Amino acid sequence: VLLFLSVLCSAGGGKLLVVPMDESHWLSLRSLLVALSQKGHQIVTVAPDVNSSVEASEYHTLKRYPVPLGREEVRARVHSLGNDLFERKPFRERITALLEKVQLISNLYTSSCSSLLHNKDLMQYLQSSEFDAVLTDPLVPCGQILALHLSVPSVFSLRGFTCSSDLQVAQCPDLPSYVPRTFTDSSDHTTFIQHVENSVLKSIDSFLCLFAYLPFELLVSDVLHKQVTLEEVLCHGSIWLERMDFVFEHPMSAMPNIGFTEGINCGRKKPLSQ
Repeated sequence: VLLFLSVLCSAGGGKLLVVPMDESHWLSLRSLLVALSQKGHQIVTVAPDVNSSVEASEYHTLKRYPVPLGREEVRARVHSLGNDLFERKPFRERITALLEKVQLISNLYTSSCSSLLHNKDLMQYLQSSEFDAVLTDPLVPCGQILALHLSVPSVFSLRGFTCSSDLQVAQCPDLPSYVPRTFTDSSDHTTFIQHVENSVLKSIDSFLCLFAYLPFELLVSDVLHKQVTLEEVLCHGSIWLERMDFVFEHPMSAMPNIGFTEGINCGRKKPLSQ
């Protein structure tokens, strides 16, 4: 983060376009935006009008755009997905439920992104603003699609990525058999059979990603007027700021453009009650 701030500071006050996600994703970005604003940078944030977390403030200019769905419907779908992820169901039921909810959420975010990219007045404003960089969470790649459309470098702030796509795009080692995969409930001490299970689930992860991000691939191909895959979209990310902590997760190799920002959302801590 300090390296990123110093690069912007050396430019004498840059212009940053922020495309955030809602709720906890935004809370992590907000502390970074406050620090950038105090350094004299101009920040413009674009968010759908159903986004309940992003609010106008003195440290950024907020631009909203309309989307087809209402706020309550959006929150209900996202919360439903979160509840399913934590329910203790048999493996097959969890996969089936997840596929159904992922399709709903993917269509939801794709529709929101399409509303942004086809909002002529807002897009004209963004193009004329000549931003120096786009800061976004690539879990929903709308910000990166916008960065490619505007021909602007992008900085990613994320808490991991589905199917380890962040590692694959950054060309980091990703050993499927030795890292516990989602849905296995395995620890870091696994048997041979569990290693095999991890390898099998790696292929299921890839299918899930393909299934979830296909609508975005169709959208970016339409916007850029050429066939583009999700990996090709993400590989244009200049800096990856990973909110990961090896106390809770397995250590991983990292490329020079990956920085770890664990604890960035803990700046506004409050003392625990008795």
